[in-house]
Amino acid sequence: MGIFAKRTKCKTRRRLRDVDQVQKDMMNARHLELYKETKAVEDLPGLGRHYCVECAKWFDMESTLVKHTKGKPHKRRLKELKEGPYTHKEADAAVGLWTDNGRPQNTTTEIDMM
Repeated sequence: MGIFAKRTKCKTRRRLRDVDQVQKDMMNARHLELYKETKAVEDLPGLGRHYCVECAKWFDMESTLVKHTKGKPHKRRLKELKEGPYTHKEADAAVGLWTDNGRPQNTTTEIDMM
């Protein structure tokens, strides 16, 4: 006996900010301040003092933040941010709505029908 469909499709507890939102935070300090104002300081770890902008995470102590910046998840996120957001052209290519205007390939082949 239990509750059916207890799990959700997306775990919202671990949901982080998207790459485009983080890039806006990095470019515009006001954008980051508006996001931080939406969180209550009392509810944040370490009263919201230690924040990793790239990963959009708060930490309890400065030492944990320094340890986090040396770790793999932080470095993966930096690599993801360096690649940049997808362009409209890339999104169309992923769906299959693109044309190849490069060199035409030789598509003629002869077939023997015996």
